[in-house]
Amino acid sequence: MNFRDPLLLLLAFVVPLVVWSYFRRQAGGTVRFSSLGTLKRVRSPWSVRGRHVLIALRTAVILLLVAALARPQSGKEETRITTEGIDIVLAVDISGSMRAEDLDFARHVSRVQAAKNAAKDFIKGRETDRIGLVVFASLAYTQCPLTLDYGVLLQFLDKIDIGQIPDGTAIGSAIAASVARLKDTKAKSKVVVLLTDGRNNAGKIAPATAAQMAKAFNIKIYTIGVGTREPFAPFPSQDFFGNRVYVRQPVDIDEKMLQEVAATTGGRYFRATDTDSLRKIYAEIDQLEKTEAEVKTYTEYNELFPKLIIPALALLLLEVLAANTRFRKIP
Repeated sequence: MNFRDPLLLLLAFVVPLVVWSYFRRQAGGTVRFSSLGTLKRVRSPWSVRGRHVLIALRTAVILLLVAALARPQSGKEETRITTEGIDIVLAVDISGSMRAEDLDFARHVSRVQAAKNAAKDFIKGRETDRIGLVVFASLAYTQCPLTLDYGVLLQFLDKIDIGQIPDGTAIGSAIAASVARLKDTKAKSKVVVLLTDGRNNAGKIAPATAAQMAKAFNIKIYTIGVGTREPFAPFPSQDFFGNRVYVRQPVDIDEKMLQEVAATTGGRYFRATDTDSLRKIYAEIDQLEKTEAEVKTYTEYNELFPKLIIPALALLLLEVLAANTRFRKIP
């Protein structure tokens, strides 16, 4: 709630003057008696003890009228976004090698979990862009189509896990699936953010061919290679007794191919070696692909002063009735 003419609220300072004038009049006149004992034993009637109700009513009337003059209003605000956003597809590798815990070994965070955490932060930072999700291993499929409902998208992101698709790394197929989602949209900018920890070893489409498809539809691809720069990464497993152990797994990221795919489409290649660098990469992509949305805000106001005028008039009527009946003064 706000007031249309807030300066009129200064009229409320008349209330202390009214109260002071009232009590000043009440203090006038004295009567001389030889003894006050008899008067003290006389019990004052309720009409005398409650006579200050009149000034309380008058004060309330003044305050309500002053507030009404200031025109209190309640507003219902509506925001309309008039600029089209960016359409983004996040393509996430869920092949078996994404179980490696080299991005944050101390906390036992797998590559796929680190990728999901960073993607969540990226999604929560967007407002006007449609985002979709493609997952891939030996095959690629759409986990979530392009949507502005980020709550639903985050639920789909939470559900992805290794083992949903037969093992393998079909990078070309993942790019093709992403392009299929973006090619017919009318967004002013179309982006694929592809994250993988390996090299293309499955699928029927070569990454270079898929990148040319993306270029033809003016789709930019940012590629992210995840994995330590050490030659081997810790991979969780179980020994003969069912205990959790770690085995060394070779790190095999085809950086040259990922660089070429990004360069073909006008994007960039990034290398994430830990969880912090992965978050920074998504944050950098977030800044590179920001939408300058034109936002118009409309506010519809409702006048509230009638809700103050009515009780003010009721209290004024009550004061008049009380002053001429129960609290009537002797002329």
